[in-house]
Amino acid sequence: MFLKTIKDFFLKKIIKKRLPNYKLTVTTEKIQTIGLLLDESYFSAQDNLIKELVAQGIPEKNISILIYKDKIKKKEVFDYPFFSRKDITLGGEPVKKEILDFCENPFDMLIGYYDVEKAPLVWVTLQSKAKFKAGFATIDKRLHHFMIATVAEKYQEFVSELFRYLKILNKI
Repeated sequence: MFLKTIKDFFLKKIIKKRLPNYKLTVTTEKIQTIGLLLDESYFSAQDNLIKELVAQGIPEKNISILIYKDKIKKKEVFDYPFFSRKDITLGGEPVKKEILDFCENPFDMLIGYYDVEKAPLVWVTLQSKAKFKAGFATIDKRLHHFMIATVAEKYQEFVSELFRYLKILNKI
């Protein structure tokens, strides 16, 4: 518990230092690849979310997923790459290769699918090289190009609103 608090403190300090200088880039490219950053602590229906994205015309092979979970049990098995607070050092460096690969991949769009602000999730969103970032309105407004005011459990509503506005913005 104490180590968790210390790690969160240092991550928040790093985020607070980098966020004022963080600039979202504007791109006119169409969205073909999606990075999906999920908080499985609050939302575990990632397969349903992926089906909704596929139904909107995004091929499943173009969707990359990274799952965050607060506590990972020793024998727990995941279908997708995952990480926890333990996989990021106090200095804000990733320990797992999956985190680094996800952050370095220049997705056309990153979906930050978490509606509760947690330091490791904000850190990955901040580090991501995605060209367009979408997320929930409850998260820091400086992180995303586009925010939707709903809750994570309403994934159909989130996806339909997102793609409705992406069509208006001529992104798809």
